[in-house]
Amino acid sequence: MAEAHQAVGFQFTVTPDGINFHLSREVLKHIYLSGVTSWRKRAIQFKNGILTGVYPASPSSWLFVVIAIMSSIYARLDPSLGMIDSIRKMLPVRFCSINFHTVLSAILFATGLWWSLILLLRFTLKVLLSYHGWIFEPHGKMSSSTRLWMSLVKMFSGRRPLLYSFQASLPRLPVPSIDDTICRYLESVRPLLDYDQYKNMEIVANEFKKDQAPRLQKYLWLKSWWASNYVSDWWEEYIYLRGRSPIMVNSNFYTMDLLYMIPTHRQAARAGNVVHALLQYRRKLERGEHIPMRALGVVPMCSSQYERMFNTARIPGIETDCVQHMRNRKHLVVYHRGRFFKLWLYYGGRHLLPSELEQQFQCILSDTSEPQPGELKLASLTAGNRVPWAKARQKYFSEGVNKTSLDAIETAAFFLTLDDEAHGYDPDRAESMDLYAKSLLHGKCFDRWFDKSFTLVVYKNGKIGVNAEHSWADAPIIGHMWEDILATDYFRLGYTEEGHCKGDINKGLAPPSRLQWDIPKACQEVIEHSYLIAKDLADDVDFHGCVFEEFGKGLIKKCRTSPDAFIQLALQLAHYRDKGEFCLTYEASMTRMFREGRTETVRSCTIESTAFVQAMEDTAYTSEQRLALFRKAAEKHQNMYRLAMTGAGIDRHLFCLYIVSKLLDIESPFLNQVLSEPWRLSTSQTPQQQLNLVDIQKFPKYVGAGGGFGPVADDGYGVSYIIVGENLITFHVSNDSLCLQDSHRFGQNIRQAMLDIRELFIVIDILKIIYLNYLKKKILFIQANKIDYFDENIKGSTLSSN
Repeated sequence: MAEAHQAVGFQFTVTPDGINFHLSREVLKHIYLSGVTSWRKRAIQFKNGILTGVYPASPSSWLFVVIAIMSSIYARLDPSLGMIDSIRKMLPVRFCSINFHTVLSAILFATGLWWSLILLLRFTLKVLLSYHGWIFEPHGKMSSSTRLWMSLVKMFSGRRPLLYSFQASLPRLPVPSIDDTICRYLESVRPLLDYDQYKNMEIVANEFKKDQAPRLQKYLWLKSWWASNYVSDWWEEYIYLRGRSPIMVNSNFYTMDLLYMIPTHRQAARAGNVVHALLQYRRKLERGEHIPMRALGVVPMCSSQYERMFNTARIPGIETDCVQHMRNRKHLVVYHRGRFFKLWLYYGGRHLLPSELEQQFQCILSDTSEPQPGELKLASLTAGNRVPWAKARQKYFSEGVNKTSLDAIETAAFFLTLDDEAHGYDPDRAESMDLYAKSLLHGKCFDRWFDKSFTLVVYKNGKIGVNAEHSWADAPIIGHMWEDILATDYFRLGYTEEGHCKGDINKGLAPPSRLQWDIPKACQEVIEHSYLIAKDLADDVDFHGCVFEEFGKGLIKKCRTSPDAFIQLALQLAHYRDKGEFCLTYEASMTRMFREGRTETVRSCTIESTAFVQAMEDTAYTSEQRLALFRKAAEKHQNMYRLAMTGAGIDRHLFCLYIVSKLLDIESPFLNQVLSEPWRLSTSQTPQQQLNLVDIQKFPKYVGAGGGFGPVADDGYGVSYIIVGENLITFHVSNDSLCLQDSHRFGQNIRQAMLDIRELFIVIDILKIIYLNYLKKKILFIQANKIDYFDENIKGSTLSSN
């Protein structure tokens, strides 16, 4: 055991003369190095905390202000208008000279002035960031007022910001007006209801707007001014943590490895490099040294969700779960063939090197010991219903070795599974992407710890992926980390020619230790019950991965259309062809331009999109008419997306009104109906955030495969997609296999819809070319006829003159 190995460094013997201590120099060296590393880490965190706390100013600017004030005093000027004298009079005169009091008063005044200027800068930046007119301007066209605004934002944003530098300057999420929300809601459901249904909904909505809404809205206004964000805490609690059904499939999501590449087929080596890259990322995250994400390179995004990425676990409760976040945890828990291992990530005050991690993981892979009773499927407790897991945790894991081992899992940096299967995308195997997705989303239902912030999965062929818990953060946060990890693994760390991690083997490392369990028969029955529930859920979900290589963002942009709007309209067309009807459609949009912002819903099924889809299925429409309807629908979708991003969405406002109504015990038929409507088509785009990490033009095979999630409704589809480079779009389609949906069929419908919409532009382009050629020939014909006519006239006039 690791503890026993380290214990031999400290020994003592009792003799008649007293107690003799024997200390190992090696152990003392490691203790010393660990202490140095710890204090260095605290110093860096303290320094970065100060830099973040005074941003957009700098600590050196304080010295400049102090020097300026002191210089003015020695020049017998008083820039404080008497405030320095007032401060001096309030200071105790005992044991201090008058000059010292004057200097101290000047420094205190300068510090107050400096801090006031910082607050003024932050307030100014917050006011500037509250302007969102730039997002509604046509792509590629920027007004002079927006150019001026952008220059001012750059000027007040300071230099070299850290990850959390902009948090105090971000505006609050605004509360939309009741009139706007109700109006937009009614517009969104108009294409889904017949005339009588719509009129009835209109009456219910207007009654709510007149009777109950004003009172509920006042409480939301109050919360918006009191809390940092009027949505996020309720969203986390009521949408995620209070759910009592399994989070596996229903809530957790997954992210895949690069689509085409595997840098090494050695499982231990790939795990070593990736874990080391994660430790490097965590160190920069703890220090706040990551560069904050900014729209257009100017508008900062909220970074609050990054805080709970590591050392975090969801803790089950009877009525509601909670998120537990720890700091300074230095171990990792690894699952392999039914055994749990604890692995220390530090040696001599530093991170383990990739080669050392590979050595540790190889020890685990070579371990032939058997699982303890109840250990094999223990993690299925996190995959089943939440209440049985909460009760079992209280009864069987609250003391003894079970508590110690469970604490090790829940406080670990993250959870790692060394999977004994091989997965990945293989163009020659049609089902390879589907099996890869299912494995990442649920695995065997007992080989992922679904409560951890994320589980890293390393397959035996070297492919990797992530299963992430959803309550603590949204997919772009995991995506940011994953982009950095893959780039570090491939381009910075690398592998030897034999596929091993670079570096030497360290024979002084203690091997990973097994976690110990004492699981009684009654608890094993609970584990088995949770496993069966999870297995039924996993067997019911179906996946299809669609790698669309026919065209991508490059061609779509040449058509002067938003790629996201293009894909959303293709999804509407595909769904109509699949089901023969329209449905309420969810597209996730982010609200991270506001403090603690998370997501908002874009209702992609609109009056304009349904008109376009119906035109595509009606042979009476010409290509020109269809294209005109497409452009109108795409513009509508872009405008809705912009409204959602700027805090003027529909669903988060209605959700919060619903929560207030429940807290006040107010029954609202309108809100009850709105919140019970099923999202039969749930969609989300996985954004690429750090394009500078990999040059896709130079390395075209180093492209991400994106990720996905389970279907939201039992009779619906879940669709995630990622737009990579100029010529690739990858779709991840999920559905409940027990219903009439078919993810493979829907995937083919998406492909055909994309091609059919492209055909509109091709047809129009061909017609334009034909028309231009016709005009060109006509002009040439006219010019030729004019020349002939001119020549004949000249000849005629010459003959007549002769």
